[in-house]
Amino acid sequence: MNWPFELAVVTGATRGIGKALAQGLVDRGAAVAVCARDAIAVERFASDLRAAGGKAFGAPCDVREESDVAEFAARVQREMGAPTIVVNNAGIARFAPVTEMTVEQWDEVMATNLRGMFLVTRAFLPSMLAHGHGAVVNIASLAGRNALANGAAYSASKHGVLGFSKSLLMEVRKRDVRVIAVCPGSVDTSFGDGLSPSRPNRDRILTAADVAAVVLETLELNERATVSEVDIRPTNP
Repeated sequence: MNWPFELAVVTGATRGIGKALAQGLVDRGAAVAVCARDAIAVERFASDLRAAGGKAFGAPCDVREESDVAEFAARVQREMGAPTIVVNNAGIARFAPVTEMTVEQWDEVMATNLRGMFLVTRAFLPSMLAHGHGAVVNIASLAGRNALANGAAYSASKHGVLGFSKSLLMEVRKRDVRVIAVCPGSVDTSFGDGLSPSRPNRDRILTAADVAAVVLETLELNERATVSEVDIRPTNP
């Protein structure tokens, strides 16, 4: 397979969509640098990828913290080189009516889903622009297009992901860097377990592998073409 990308960064990579994407990238011959807040989990995952023959680096990083992101970016570039794919996958959800949501919960969602995406993108984008080549993939949600009762914080943050992605695309497309916003519907992962206001039929909704497959196919397009936004829905949930 003619895989045009040498090194990919994936945040929130130890489970769900992030893990499936990191594995898919390695399967296609890319090296990966993965991070998550759980140091043991991220180091174990990177070790597993290496044991299976992949080239992988893992380090703990809280994407909400500017110093953490700066340290992670420096380690990646020192030990692996300059990435040409960045997948902003790290995210959280907190569900409650607006009248019952705490400021701490609201800030946690915004810091992870928006501030983290900004910090990680800002850290790695300059090398892509310098090379005139790359892709930023932002994992949004269909909640970024639609209203979600009891999910104002999550929905607002994902609307923000889409706004950020559209604006960034306008900044960098003339320099051959692609920006892809991915909006999955219900996905069968542990994300939001016990917190979501809905109870989807897990036998009929998307899997993390489904989402990863679409993202990877999008990245494999000839570099003269880009999919700026993609919605992925269960066929019949």
